[in-house]
Amino acid sequence: MSNITCCVCSTGETSFEVKTEVDSNDITEHPRDDKPRPYVCTVCDKRFTRKDTLNKHNILHTAGKSYFCTQCGKRFTSPFVLMDHMYVHSSKYKCTECGKCFANRNSLAVHYRRIHTEEKPFECTVCSKLFPTACEVVMHKRSHSGEKPYKCHECDKAFSMSGNLNAHMRVHTGDKPYVCRVCDKPFTESGNLTIHMRVHTGEKPHKCLVCEKAFSQSGNLTLHMRIHTGDKPFSCSLCKKMFSDPSSLRKHNLHAHSNSRPHECPYCGKLFKRSHDRDLHVRIHTGAKPYSCRHCSDRFTRLEQLKTHLLKSHNEGTWFTCNICQKKFSSRGQLKIHLHRHGGVKPYVCSECPMRFCTATELRYHQFRHLDVKHFCCGFCGEYFKRKHYVVTHFRRRHGRAALSW
Repeated sequence: MSNITCCVCSTGETSFEVKTEVDSNDITEHPRDDKPRPYVCTVCDKRFTRKDTLNKHNILHTAGKSYFCTQCGKRFTSPFVLMDHMYVHSSKYKCTECGKCFANRNSLAVHYRRIHTEEKPFECTVCSKLFPTACEVVMHKRSHSGEKPYKCHECDKAFSMSGNLNAHMRVHTGDKPYVCRVCDKPFTESGNLTIHMRVHTGEKPHKCLVCEKAFSQSGNLTLHMRIHTGDKPFSCSLCKKMFSDPSSLRKHNLHAHSNSRPHECPYCGKLFKRSHDRDLHVRIHTGAKPYSCRHCSDRFTRLEQLKTHLLKSHNEGTWFTCNICQKKFSSRGQLKIHLHRHGGVKPYVCSECPMRFCTATELRYHQFRHLDVKHFCCGFCGEYFKRKHYVVTHFRRRHGRAALSW
């Protein structure tokens, strides 16, 4: 009698008689199943009664995906999963709203509930948040508990979902098994390939129910819907201004509240918050004017200057008109600032005093009052000033005639 862990049922609590080889402890018979299991996995020593079952099991260790779809190139571990996938390319499980096809009835039902209805029958018992599927509730609850049961054996990073772990493992292996059949671009996840394919097909399955604008990604539709709902879930912790997406919040924090200027002009050493602003500034030194008018020989440093020129000189483009005073603007940004002035909106707050401003430029201009630094120098007498226009006024009043005679 021996107490040996069974490689079939993984139990070591029961003692039973086993047949053993001289150089091996492999179990050849199972007390609950007397069928011979001559086929042994060389990785985990698990035994099987049939060779084809062993072959299917080996896929778990090799992560091999030998079965691929002839239509989209997606690969699968078994022919049965491939057969289910083929329904995606048929119309058996087709959404009547957007025409998208799915592998099974359940996937179609989840899609319809999530995209085309507002039905969310599953509730989180911790925070009462609603979800369209039970699986999403389970995943969400881990955000409360902090549970991350799926751990990477390479870097010990943990994940709350097995799919995230599988995708993460490709960071270590460099594996990109999903390849675009049009341009051969590889991807680590099938979802990324699906989204990429829409670049070639032009497919935009996510449609706004209000204005019928369509999008290739569901996340873009979610952001777009906030235009109609007015929802702004992202709040600035300093001035409490609200934003519809995290990218706008980051930009706001950079412009309104951050003093960091990591981007330096190689010609004069001036510092900028964004590399884009630095690149525009460099054109002052180089004289580069990359934007040319198609109607005349005029060239411009900035794209906004070209658009304004086309509107004013060639009547090309669209004016943005204020619905309050009918004043016209060449850009949406200028109109937005103008409307803020009508509404008294002043989101930019001075950190030194209670004054508020409509634009970040006005705030920066104001903040010079609180500084003792004088950046601008008169080239005639060497006197320094806080603001550039002070130098111009000083020069005209003090040195205008002297400079001409000199």
